[in-house]
Amino acid sequence: MSAEHHPYIPASESPPELTLRVIVVGVLLGILMTAANAYLGLYAGMTVSASIPAAVMSMIILRSLFSDVSILENNAVQTMASAGESLAAGIIFTVPALLVIGLWDDIQWMDTLIIATLGGLLGTMFTIALRRLFIVEEALPYPEGVACREVLVAGEEGGEGALAILYALGIGAIYGLMVKGFEVTHHTVESAVGFLGTRLYAGMDLSIALLSVGYIVGVRIASFIFLGGVIGFGLLVPMYGLIHGWPNSETLVEGFYGIWAEQIRYVGVGAMVVGGVYTLWSMRKTITTGLSKALKKSEDGDEEPLRTEIDLPLDKVIMFCGVLVVLTMLYYWKSTGSLVLALAGALFLAVVAFFFAAVAGYIAGVVGSSNSPVSGMTIATLLFTVALVWVVGDIMLGLGTEELMLATMLIAAIVASSAAIAGDVMQDLKTGHMVGATPWRQQIAEIIGVITGAIVIGPTLALLHNAFQISRTACANTNLGLAAADQYDCSNALFAPQAELIGAIVQGAFGGDLNLQMVTLGALIAIVLIYLRMPVMSVAIGIYLPLGLSVPIMLGGIISYFALRTAHLRIDGSLSGSPSPQAEKAAKEVENRGVLIGAGFIAGESILGVFIAVLIVVDIRLPEIFGVVTLNNLLSLAFFGWFVAVFIWLATRALPKGGNLLSDAFTVLHDVYHKFITALLPPAKE
Repeated sequence: MSAEHHPYIPASESPPELTLRVIVVGVLLGILMTAANAYLGLYAGMTVSASIPAAVMSMIILRSLFSDVSILENNAVQTMASAGESLAAGIIFTVPALLVIGLWDDIQWMDTLIIATLGGLLGTMFTIALRRLFIVEEALPYPEGVACREVLVAGEEGGEGALAILYALGIGAIYGLMVKGFEVTHHTVESAVGFLGTRLYAGMDLSIALLSVGYIVGVRIASFIFLGGVIGFGLLVPMYGLIHGWPNSETLVEGFYGIWAEQIRYVGVGAMVVGGVYTLWSMRKTITTGLSKALKKSEDGDEEPLRTEIDLPLDKVIMFCGVLVVLTMLYYWKSTGSLVLALAGALFLAVVAFFFAAVAGYIAGVVGSSNSPVSGMTIATLLFTVALVWVVGDIMLGLGTEELMLATMLIAAIVASSAAIAGDVMQDLKTGHMVGATPWRQQIAEIIGVITGAIVIGPTLALLHNAFQISRTACANTNLGLAAADQYDCSNALFAPQAELIGAIVQGAFGGDLNLQMVTLGALIAIVLIYLRMPVMSVAIGIYLPLGLSVPIMLGGIISYFALRTAHLRIDGSLSGSPSPQAEKAAKEVENRGVLIGAGFIAGESILGVFIAVLIVVDIRLPEIFGVVTLNNLLSLAFFGWFVAVFIWLATRALPKGGNLLSDAFTVLHDVYHKFITALLPPAKE
């Protein structure tokens, strides 16, 4: 987009940005987003990105109270509010695992605060150092950052853009309310069938937010994510089931997920580890150049840098990172009682946290922070941490099993928090880069948001654990010390799937049952992808995520491709040769319109997701109150299809006049078929 190089607010202007009213509203929204998403993540195993909902809520609140609100103030509010949500993702995947493996009897507020603060601030500091590399030099798409920019600009300008986003916001909210609130339809439609001794799976997550993400990232990236899903669900799971047999389960789909969760997911982890290392290695010169440029003082003392390019001083950022590492070492020492293990853990943290902060920032740039597999990176961290703790804690120091597990979990929790916040920071800084924010002010807003989330997350987890129990395993551990009359009903416990998985990995690692075979297979697949010059991280993400999540992303990418090629067709009259400048301009208008509509859909579904989470926390369950009956799979697909049709209709309103959308789609499809067949044919002999 042009906004990449020409920010909405030019560097020559300095409107209000980090004001007192911004801090107050940002902190209050941060508390709400952190608490709601902590519950949502423990209940459903995933969180929603708060950037776009926070941007919309910020505009509503600030513009209702004040008449002189700037777009940069709204941007600062969404920055603070989204930080707590992202930090919650890193904490809820790791800290509850301490309950699962029996090291904690209850949530320890102070320890949770320390873990969240150290991890959140480390991730923020590391990301500041990488801002120029990923956002300016590499110019990664950051779909949610782009969508958030469209929301902010539409709210600032009003007119047709604001009206379009309000339409899309309302439609997205209606869809989220129906599917997530009243549960009128299934949120996922999937089926599996037996076939020649194995099984075949087909499924799709019915999310218009994911559809919008696919439109924003485009068909190329979406197709590689989908390819990863096909490799995982379409090839590896059926092969494993054919060779080793299928688990006993009530349905074929549950058996499919059983093998994927216990085996194939680790293939994605291995691929992401190798892909992350390769990504950083391939960008080593760019990283070195970017850091050296940031550290280098301007030779011309009179030349002032542009307002939109001033980060927090990198030398101070690096010093603060050093302070955080020292504080982490002291915390490890206090918790484990071993200075040697604390030193090793802190040094390990400094390297691995930077690595995963960079990987998380890159992944968020590709698929968005909502779909960034933080739990996958946490598992990868666990594998490295287990090796370190085993060598230092077991072989060298001879510590007991509980001490080894505690050390592993504390290191992994801080790294996971760092990775979780990194993706969100990059999304926010991308938005800021496009709207013309002052980077150092936005980075301070991020720090405020991290501290707010760190303070809130401990009491929130304690409240949820005391009310519902976090995971069935933790519930069973709690019931061991209670009288029969006081025991919890573990069937009502929050699922906390990542915490259960991580707890099982840690216990299995020190009990000699770690799934290294699948991690190794993933690493080998990544090496093959690198050899084939394919985007290994995108494919690895697809392997790690359920195939159903990749399908709507792919669908959105296909819609984007058809819309852009239709614009080329209507201007040039054919699809042969390269599109003319006029056709490219028309396609850009269509792309911008689609991004705007997609942003509204993402915002609407996300806001309702947070709202529904709050209702569930206070024990208001809409399906039970209204006696709603969920539609079957076919009708659920039809319901989703209607919203897809609405998305297409709204997104293509910017197409040049003079054509029929259906006939144009057939022409584009024929062109795709012709190019595909041509690519398969051998080159003609001269």
